[in-house]
Amino acid sequence: MIEEIATMEKVDFDRIVDIAKRRGIIYQSSEIYGGISGFFDYGPVGFLLKEKLVSSWREFFLRPEENVFEVETCTIMPEQVFKASGHLKDFIDPSTQCRKCNSIFRADNLVEDATGQFVEGADASELSKMISDKQIRCPKCGGELGDVKVFHLMLGTNVGPVEGNIAYLRPETAQGIFVNFRNILVSTRAKLPFGVAQVGTSYRNEISPRQWLMRLREFRQMEIEMFIDPRKIDYCPNFERFSNVKLRILSREAQKMNGEPAEFTAEEAAKIMPKYQAYFMAKELLWYSSLGVPEEAIRFRHMLPKETPHYSKGNFDMEIKYDFGWKEVVGNAYRTDFDLKTHMESSGKDLTFAEDGEKVLPHVIEPSFGIDRTVYAVLLYCYRDDGRGWEWFAFPPGIAPYLCAVLPLVSKDGIPEKAREIYSMLRHEFDALFDQSGSIGRRYARCDEIGVPFCITIDYRTLEDDTVTIRNRDDCSQVRAGKKDLVVTLRKLMAGQIPFSAAGDRVV
Repeated sequence: MIEEIATMEKVDFDRIVDIAKRRGIIYQSSEIYGGISGFFDYGPVGFLLKEKLVSSWREFFLRPEENVFEVETCTIMPEQVFKASGHLKDFIDPSTQCRKCNSIFRADNLVEDATGQFVEGADASELSKMISDKQIRCPKCGGELGDVKVFHLMLGTNVGPVEGNIAYLRPETAQGIFVNFRNILVSTRAKLPFGVAQVGTSYRNEISPRQWLMRLREFRQMEIEMFIDPRKIDYCPNFERFSNVKLRILSREAQKMNGEPAEFTAEEAAKIMPKYQAYFMAKELLWYSSLGVPEEAIRFRHMLPKETPHYSKGNFDMEIKYDFGWKEVVGNAYRTDFDLKTHMESSGKDLTFAEDGEKVLPHVIEPSFGIDRTVYAVLLYCYRDDGRGWEWFAFPPGIAPYLCAVLPLVSKDGIPEKAREIYSMLRHEFDALFDQSGSIGRRYARCDEIGVPFCITIDYRTLEDDTVTIRNRDDCSQVRAGKKDLVVTLRKLMAGQIPFSAAGDRVV
C-alpha cells in the first residue's frame, strides 16, 4: 500500500472525472450554459454515494454518543452574525491580477505551484516579494503579475425589497449552532459535555476554484460543535475506547525542518491538546480507513500560527494524500469560548451555562468534515484499473451507491418476470439496480463502473429451484444461493459479518 501511495501522482485522474460524469456521479453545474467554476452537481449515482457517506458518518460519530444532538439551520444569516464571528474582518485570501490579460489568481497557490514551498498564511507583502523575487508569471499568458491584495471570501445578498438589509451566505455551518446555543440548551436540557451536529451547505467566494471537488464556491460540510467545561478540559467519557489508536502527527517543528510526521497514540496526543480533540482525531482515522482510504495516506498537521483561523487556539487538520499532494479534509479546531463570547457581547444575550451553581461559558472542540473532499478521496482510493477490460470502483459495501444489481440472463421464457419479482423484494431492503439490456458481461462492466458490490443473475435454474448466482465485484468469483436467504445474506455481506465464500455454494 505504501508503494501505491508513493505512485498516486501517476494516477490519470482525468479518467476518474470522465467516469464520474458519464456514469452519473458528478456533473459540472449548469454545464449547458458553460457552467461556473467551483460549482458541481451530484448525479443519481453520486447523490446515493454522498448520502451513504453522510449516513455512515452519522452512525459512526453521532449514534454512539448519548449527548450529541443534530440540527439544521439557515444558510443565509444577517450581517451582524458575521461581524460578531469575525468573518467579515478575517475571512480573506490573497489575490493577484495579471497586468496583461487581467486574469485574477490566488497568490499563495501560484507561489506554491511555482516553488513547491508551502506559504498558506503568508501576508500580502510577503507574497508580493516572493512573486517578484522568483519572477512568477501569469500561468495563462505569461504576463507580469500585480501586487498582492486582500480578497474577501464572503458571498453577500440583500434581503427583502429595501436596500441595505445585508445578509451573507454562511461560510461554515457552525455559526447557526452558536447563535442557537440558548434555544438548544433549553429544549434539550443538556449537561456538559454535549455536542451539536449539523450537515449542510456552505459558501465561499473562492478566487480561483480548482482541483475538481477540492476548491469549491458551494460545498457540503458535516460538523460537530462539542461544548465542554473549560475547568474539566481533559474529561471525555468514551476516550478509553480509542486511546490506543495511532495517529501520524506532523508538528509545527517538523514542518519548519521539512520533516516527517511522528506517531502518537491518542493517549499521548491528548497531552498536547484537549482530550476531545484527540478523541475525534482517532475516530476520524478509523472512519476514513473504513471508507477505503489507507492509513498511510492520512496524517494530522498542526497548522502554523499564521494560517490558523482567527477563532481557533489550535488546529490539527486531518489531511489526505491526493493525486496532487496533501490536502485538508477535516479541520479539528479548538475554538475555546471565542464564538459564544463574541455573540454574547454583540447580541447582549446571556449564553453562559449554569454548572455546579456557577456560570460557565463553554469551550468548543470542532471537527469539521468536507463532504465533497471526502467523495474525492473515496473515488481516488477506490478506483481500479487492473486489466479487467474496464475501470471500476471498489467502494466498501456500506457506502456503495447500490448494494446489488438484479440481472436476468435472457429477456424471454419468464426469466425477466422472475427477476422483477426478486428485484422488488430486494429494493424494499437495499438500494438495488435492475438491468436487462445487453450481454451479461457488458452489464457486469456497467455495474463495476459504479461500484456495485454484488450482481445477482436470474437464469433457467432459478425457475427450477429458486436459487440465484451472486457475483462478487472485487474478484469476480460467484456463488449459488437460495432466494429465500438472499436478503439476510446480503445484509451480512454489507456489514462484513461473513466472507463472500460463505454466501453460498461456489460456482466453478
